[in-house]
Amino acid sequence: MKALVYTRPKELQMQDRPFPEMAPGEVVLKIDAVGICGSDMHAWHGHDPRRKPGLVLGHEFVGTVVETAAAGFERGTRFTGNPLITCGVCDYCVQGRNNLCSARTMVGMTRPGAYAEFMSIPAASLIAMPQDMPDLAASLTEPAATAWHAINLSMRVLPRPMHECRVLVIGGGAIGMLAGLLLKRLGVIHLTMSEPNALRRGALQAHIGCSVLDPRNEAPGENQFDFVFDAVGAVVTRQQSLVAIKPGGVIMHVGLQDWSSEIDMRKLTLAEITLLGTYTYTTADLRATVAALNDGMFGELSWVEQRPLAEGPRTFEDLDQGRTAAAKIVLVP
Repeated sequence: MKALVYTRPKELQMQDRPFPEMAPGEVVLKIDAVGICGSDMHAWHGHDPRRKPGLVLGHEFVGTVVETAAAGFERGTRFTGNPLITCGVCDYCVQGRNNLCSARTMVGMTRPGAYAEFMSIPAASLIAMPQDMPDLAASLTEPAATAWHAINLSMRVLPRPMHECRVLVIGGGAIGMLAGLLLKRLGVIHLTMSEPNALRRGALQAHIGCSVLDPRNEAPGENQFDFVFDAVGAVVTRQQSLVAIKPGGVIMHVGLQDWSSEIDMRKLTLAEITLLGTYTYTTADLRATVAALNDGMFGELSWVEQRPLAEGPRTFEDLDQGRTAAAKIVLVP
């Protein structure tokens, strides 16, 4: 089979790889569509020691079962999936918080991912979906569930309902775009998106109908927002979040561009700021997101671009150089 392989920093190659091996309880999927995640870009830059050269990346997928060693998973059935492979028995799994599983592994990190014609995966990680759901919408389940999970956690601690809040989303990539679309559907009126790429700012305005700013030229303002959603997670965006948040507000930290940085702990303490971290999603989030995408809750998705898998190397370069307005590019094997 053909696969797009990460060979060294800033290099991907189309290679011939063996058909996937299938352990008991697993299935082999024919990949119908797979998205490019920010973490895949992070690996491509050589900034993720967990993803080593020689790996097939890709974990935002929809596919069709072609081989099965799991009861109840028939050939020809379409699924999206949870790329986190969890144990099912640790404290976190039995609490329904399997995103925190103490023994988790991951498709496209610890085992070959979905930038290929075929991929094996434990059947327990598959997420049922309507069989007539479009591939493009289904392939957005994973990133949309990330936004869904983060906003759901945030709403539990906000002192007032989300629709009353002045909201800042930092970053106009896929997670930022999906968060913005969801926040609008939740009734947020005062929504500002911060994004340095002019092409993406135009897409945010067109598809979300929000205010936008270029953080290189315009600061969000001090003590202006009740809720800040940082989809970037860089040193500078963490600092911007603490400046922009009002006393008593909530910051949701999602992105992980930089591993560590100092933040204004004095303001965090004296202004009684709630700072939340989040990691991916639970199985319940994924199921809810499939339904939301299928019902059109995230809009008509015309901002997503599709390209052939063979164009993967150029596509990563285009994303790196900011040559596309698309917040999400989906590759089709």
